[in-house]
Amino acid sequence: MFKHCLICTDFSDGLQRLASFVEELSLSGITKLIFLHTVSVWEDEHLANVDETKLREAKAYLESLVGQVPPGVEVKVEVSSVRYLDLVNQLVEQEAIDLIINGMPVRSNLESKLFGSHTLSLAKSTKVPVMILRPQLISTYTVEEMALRCQHLWRNLLVPYDASSAGNYLIERLKGALAKAPQGQVESCYFLSVLEDGVRHPELMAIRLQEAEAKLVELKQQFSPLVPNITTEVRHGSPVQEILDTAFVNDITAIAVASRRTTLLDWTVPSLTDNILNRSWFPLLFFSPKG
Repeated sequence: MFKHCLICTDFSDGLQRLASFVEELSLSGITKLIFLHTVSVWEDEHLANVDETKLREAKAYLESLVGQVPPGVEVKVEVSSVRYLDLVNQLVEQEAIDLIINGMPVRSNLESKLFGSHTLSLAKSTKVPVMILRPQLISTYTVEEMALRCQHLWRNLLVPYDASSAGNYLIERLKGALAKAPQGQVESCYFLSVLEDGVRHPELMAIRLQEAEAKLVELKQQFSPLVPNITTEVRHGSPVQEILDTAFVNDITAIAVASRRTTLLDWTVPSLTDNILNRSWFPLLFFSPKG
């Protein structure tokens, strides 16, 4: 589904471990891997001297982790003091990157507002999808578990759909990505619509249910030529909780989400995607337009 991957690590997120699993990652269809680590040159809001020793040590460390590289796969290690977002966007253009893998800790809504996130900053500055792997999860995998996970990054996708502009954008981007994937690389897509409780009139709920089911039938028809196994379901309840419950019991490897925000004001309004970003421990495949 993706071929050229940029993996960003600050060494505290555990993503540097992926360097030891190049062969396994190639089984997910990846042919180019770039590992990026940036060293900050700012101290107390003042520009500090670049510590060349730190840069050399960081690069040597990352290079020492790189495992066996199979034929046809290219691996690069980039360590720099250039500003993180500037360097990421530069590499995206230079290396034709089609996926960024980034770490993002599970946080409360308040923590996210206070501290922000490189991942969300990336979402505003690039159209390239970002795969979010939780540091709390990556750090617990054994070598055997990590090897298996790297082979099946997007084998079974859960796709929450709510007929919003973000939901339609997700379908559009996901369809484009799947069209490029070799047959069988993505084995299944589980399309889920959640109807929130609180509708007082049963007739109205029945209409909403009928509309949701009809849309899922349409999505199944659209995606059946691209993915061998398509499952659809409509649930009732809290959207985030129902999405997570569905992921728990259906052997999901990643949840696909999207944001359709194009202005700074849009990013200040909470959304379903925000709640999933803050609460889900599952790997997330996050699509967002440059805004």
